Amino acid sequence: MGRGELTDKAWARIEPLLPPVAGRGRRWRDHRQVINAILWKLRTGAPWRDMPERYGPWKTAHERLRIWTADGTWERVLDEVIVKDDSVGNVEWTFSVDSTSVRAHQHSAGARKKGGCATGWVEDLAVDGEALGRSRGGLTSKIHLAVDGRGLPMSVILTPGQAGDNPQLLALLDQVSVGRDGPGRPRKRPERVLADKAYSHPSTRAAMRKRGVAFTCPEKSDQIARRQAKGSHGGRPPLFDPKVYADRNVVERCFNRLKQFRALATRYAKRAAYYRSEIIIAAIMLWLRTDLQDTA
Repeated sequence: MGRGELTDKAWARIEPLLPPVAGRGRRWRDHRQVINAILWKLRTGAPWRDMPERYGPWKTAHERLRIWTADGTWERVLDEVIVKDDSVGNVEWTFSVDSTSVRAHQHSAGARKKGGCATGWVEDLAVDGEALGRSRGGLTSKIHLAVDGRGLPMSVILTPGQAGDNPQLLALLDQVSVGRDGPGRPRKRPERVLADKAYSHPSTRAAMRKRGVAFTCPEKSDQIARRQAKGSHGGRPPLFDPKVYADRNVVERCFNRLKQFRALATRYAKRAAYYRSEIIIAAIMLWLRTDLQDTA
């Protein structure tokens, strides 16, 4: 087993969640070998064509990434890993949200506007020009992330680099749906959400109150000044506990762990759908590593 590849315990966790190797037509190449090939690509950020021969043809790995992106396999694996952890009480339902900008390599530009995957969130990304934004520094994408109290990814949204943070908050929370390991409806609502000033807006606070979710977020200075200028009509300041807010750093640590995969620290994928799948695969690895450490 090479560095960064699936361990036997990790493979035992995800193997039952993958499509069968043998089916109609030709037998598929071993799933474990292909996933290790994709992990090598994510870890090194190297071109597909430079993949070592021990992983088999690079086109096979790229095609498996494409197929499982289109049919939602990667997301189903992540969902099942989270469900397993939640069933034993490991998921901490205090969420932290934030975003990070990622420089896009010149090779990520130039994807055709038509074709490729066309399901759900993939169509939305295609409308936004494959989630590529232009700025003085060049092409950028932005990863919006919600993590649990241990800093493990719960949901992710990809937008162009110039997109604001606040409009993505409710969409991030709407993506969360953790099924039960048995009967019962999926759990979708965290107990508390921690966010920085970028998410401080009256409409956001009202939406969180409506959902019954505690919201810990500092006020912006202009919002404080506006409220104070109104005197007694400005209302009371929102509750804010700096000790609770200090736990928000787990989302920053999660970004650091994700960007240890060099293909995520710099975006090389032309298709936003494939880049998002690469983020999901890295998130699966973070969950598996933490889970296996806890059970060791």
